[in-house]
Amino acid sequence: MTDQPADLTWIRAAPEDEPGPGPWIEIAFGEGDLVHLRETSDPENVVTTTRTKWEAFAKGVRAGEFDHFTEPATGSGPARVSD
Repeated sequence: MTDQPADLTWIRAAPEDEPGPGPWIEIAFGEGDLVHLRETSDPENVVTTTRTKWEAFAKGVRAGEFDHFTEPATGSGPARVSD
């Protein structure tokens, strides 16, 4: 768990038309180059990274580098999300 500034503005990564409570991932840009992430179901558990690392991750998402995590699970690899 990370101490987090009280004045962060959290942005929820959820479809605008989604009625459910989630859980959703939220992101907040802090002072300097800090980026904070949390899950709505556990808001006290915050992961902090740098803006450079966050931008590299976002670039990878846009490039499809993580698409394999949404494929049906096969074998004994990491758990994968499917619809």
